[in-house]
Amino acid sequence: MAFVRIDGVKKSYGNVDVMHGVDIEIADGEFVVLVGPSGCGKSTLLRMIAGLEQISGGHIRIDDKTVNDLPPKERDIAMVFQNYALYPHMTVAQNMGFSLKLRRSPKPEIDRKVGEAAAILGLDKLLERYPKQLSGGQRQRVAMGRAIVRDPQVFLFDEPLSNLDAKLRVQMRAEIKSLHQRLKTTTIYVTHDQIEAMTMADKIVVMLDGRVEQIGAPLDLYDRPASKFVAGFIGSPAMNFVDGRIAAADDANFVARDGTRLKLPQMPRSADNREVILGIRPEHLELVPAGTEGAISAQIQVVEPTGSETLVSARAAGSQITAVFRHRHDFKAGDQISLLADPANIHLFDPANDYGARIN
Repeated sequence: MAFVRIDGVKKSYGNVDVMHGVDIEIADGEFVVLVGPSGCGKSTLLRMIAGLEQISGGHIRIDDKTVNDLPPKERDIAMVFQNYALYPHMTVAQNMGFSLKLRRSPKPEIDRKVGEAAAILGLDKLLERYPKQLSGGQRQRVAMGRAIVRDPQVFLFDEPLSNLDAKLRVQMRAEIKSLHQRLKTTTIYVTHDQIEAMTMADKIVVMLDGRVEQIGAPLDLYDRPASKFVAGFIGSPAMNFVDGRIAAADDANFVARDGTRLKLPQMPRSADNREVILGIRPEHLELVPAGTEGAISAQIQVVEPTGSETLVSARAAGSQITAVFRHRHDFKAGDQISLLADPANIHLFDPANDYGARIN
């Protein structure tokens, strides 16, 4: 196991800068997820850690060793790819043990390590099968097993679940997390799926346009996002946003562009008449009787029952919003309802900032 330190890492392709001085510290044994939209630089950063991409500036350290110029085989890392990359003419056992064979490890040692990894991953009875005889989830386990047998200092996962169906992704999320808890190997995991990030990570790194937007524990990012971008990216359904202004002399404190008024938990300093973006998560909107003080009127447009929850898309306060209710309701499109926002869970963001910096 090892810690990983990324100091001021930059990446350019010719005159085009794609990474702009990224700084991340990953503790020994930590499970860190790099998350963000397509093109944010997360996979490029992972490939630079692996040695598959040259860095244009900065330093990457694994333990106390700077690995900028080391080839991948000398970095003591193991990478699991999105497409499995299994040899079709080799059995499961041969695929898992191939890297050890290249190292000229003794056959008894290869057999032992392959057997141990197969037991961890539930592949004991599949060792003589070929990849074409396996399901997608089984192939992904084989790819993970191939990484485990190397006993690396760091595991790197590059969107390993993207090719799986929804049910299998949920299963494999739990298996990868359980595997990390058993092996305690430092793990860096790339995904565009914020649900994967929230459920698996010890620490999340949110990236956008080759920069780090925020680093923190999953619930810290959820409860206190540093920007409108993070607030909208972390959480499903996404946070609702309403444009408006601060009204310090008004009891309501916040006035939306359509005139709707909302009470804020506290007033930002020197904020009278300041333009702001108000954020509220769907689960922090309560259904209340019409006429309730502080409630806002919303017209339902779409109702999405999921069984355990009911998602409602509606028009309110001049914006499109989503509300989530745990109880079942007989809503229909066009219905008028009243919603009360929990003041303690209201967030404010600065519209003057490109990414909507948080207003404390």
